[in-house]
Amino acid sequence: MSEPQSSTGDCMDVSAPVAAHEKLRPFVGKFKAMVKLWFGPGDPMISTGSMTNTMDLGGRFLHQFYEGDASDGPFPEFAGRGYWGYNTALKKYQAFWIDTASTMMHFETGDVDSDGHIWTMCRGLTHPQTGEPMRKRSVISLHDDDHHTMEMFDVGTGSKEMEIQYERTR
Repeated sequence: MSEPQSSTGDCMDVSAPVAAHEKLRPFVGKFKAMVKLWFGPGDPMISTGSMTNTMDLGGRFLHQFYEGDASDGPFPEFAGRGYWGYNTALKKYQAFWIDTASTMMHFETGDVDSDGHIWTMCRGLTHPQTGEPMRKRSVISLHDDDHHTMEMFDVGTGSKEMEIQYERTR
């Protein structure tokens, strides 16, 4: 019986950044953020902060570093960290996010539209109070090199829960 053959070249092929990774480049830089959170009917809670994004590990991942401005809201010293990249084996974008609003690790998977401007990412998670499963959908829209938005929706109800508008700072 023969052993499976693997070569260093095969590993190099699947580990190298591809054109899909380049679609993340417009997000590199420092952006001011306006965050709207809906906790139910009515007006959203609004906060601000800044997001600094860099390409990491040879252009394979977008590293996200968020610092919220001081606020009187439920998350007065909000901070978050994340990674976003393209998985060449799955042929899907994947993201990982953690922040000071919970102890959950958020994992998303999705695709970009044919124009390379709108990513739709989905994730499952556990409701922090009830323990019930939940599904969320995030839509990241690249408007131009200086502006993008992220919207999050509850898949079960279709309601918008969050919107973040990003504007590049110079």
